Amino acid sequence: MHALQATETTSAMLIEDEEEAIAMFGRRIERFRRAGRDIIASCPILQEQFDHMVAAPGMGEVSTFAVLAELTTLPVTLKSPQISRYAGLDVRLTQSGTSIDKPGRLSKGGNAYLRSAMFMPAMSAIRCDPYVKAFYDVLVGRGKRKMQAICAVMRKYLTGLWACIRAGEDFDTAKLFSEKHLLKA
Repeated sequence: MHALQATETTSAMLIEDEEEAIAMFGRRIERFRRAGRDIIASCPILQEQFDHMVAAPGMGEVSTFAVLAELTTLPVTLKSPQISRYAGLDVRLTQSGTSIDKPGRLSKGGNAYLRSAMFMPAMSAIRCDPYVKAFYDVLVGRGKRKMQAICAVMRKYLTGLWACIRAGEDFDTAKLFSEKHLLKA
């Protein structure tokens, strides 16, 4: 839309057509959101899990839909490291030949949808939650790159969300992130 409006030579009909298409997509998105809310409301277990997850700073409705859809299909017997591995947020070390001194890297071998759904909540939590911000700042202060620190927050957040599903408790950053980071920040 912006590109169409940026030039004076664009026909008014094209701009009007694009406005109608945007409005139509907005209605479709809202229809799917309503359907998602209805599905969750129809199942008490899903509703409870949704309520616990949405209590996390940065977890909006759309992010919670995505994370809930990916995590509820997994067996509840999985441990937190297994969930991190499933999402591809685990650290893989290079231990081959002469390259054994390379630093660890994010595996990215897991569920890309889950990893993607965790990015914006982590970014929002870094901005808005003092515990998460302190954890992030300590990591960056220790020499980690910003993206590495964001991925560490994503991994920790995912661990907390998984604990919410298993324990049936609201998400609490004070339990997940240590208070010692607040003192160092």
